Amino acid sequence: MSILVQQFKETGVAVVTIDRPQKLNAIDLTTASELGAIWRQFRFDDSVRAVVLTGSGEKAFCTGIDRGAEVPQPPSPYTIDDPLLTIGPKSQDLWKPVIAAVRGIACGGAFYLLGEAEFVVAGESATFFDPHTTYGMVSAYEAMYMAQRMPFGEVARMSLMGTAERVSARRAYEVGLVSELTSDGEEEAAAVRCAETIASYPTEAVQGTVRALWAAKAATRAAATAQAPLLIGLGNATGAAQAELFGGRGREFRLR
Repeated sequence: MSILVQQFKETGVAVVTIDRPQKLNAIDLTTASELGAIWRQFRFDDSVRAVVLTGSGEKAFCTGIDRGAEVPQPPSPYTIDDPLLTIGPKSQDLWKPVIAAVRGIACGGAFYLLGEAEFVVAGESATFFDPHTTYGMVSAYEAMYMAQRMPFGEVARMSLMGTAERVSARRAYEVGLVSELTSDGEEEAAAVRCAETIASYPTEAVQGTVRALWAAKAATRAAATAQAPLLIGLGNATGAAQAELFGGRGREFRLR
């Protein structure tokens, strides 16, 4: 199993941990499937009333799709299979609140998860960036998800600057992506405290509030993401070109 689940029935909180620290918690097809199954399971488990989502180890929350994952694609130019589209709780119709606890790197496909969390708690050394453009890929879903959480200019800058720049936890807090900053190693405990408080309230009222909040964004999000496959299909470099860019990438970046 690449996902660890701890359930604390006395408080109604579950902690879901992406457990691939040797891969910086990148998501392969197995991990994607496990995440979807966990969210569906929680829909039917009344003992879970709030969830904390985090990553294993100190280096990364999640770094998106595993570069080694082979994702079969249909021959039609009008469809793209994206395994990350089903890794978030809302994609599985789970309306119990999910709080993300971020330590280390959160980049690229991690935004599918952060984009479907209610709010984010981060350790002070957490960093956020989107590498797509650097490697010849369109940032479509990632940018669209973040555009509903951050000011437009901040999302545009992060999406377009690629690997040359990373958003610090402090800056993410200033622009509203992060709701609480903690010392490193304290982010999960802080998120659990919030989850315990929320889980102590009547769950029908909590889930109804979560649903109401997401209803306010649903139409805009649906209209935007409907265009994503076409934009990706038109703008992505070939696999070979992406691999060449990835292999020649620089390690230097600016932190802001």
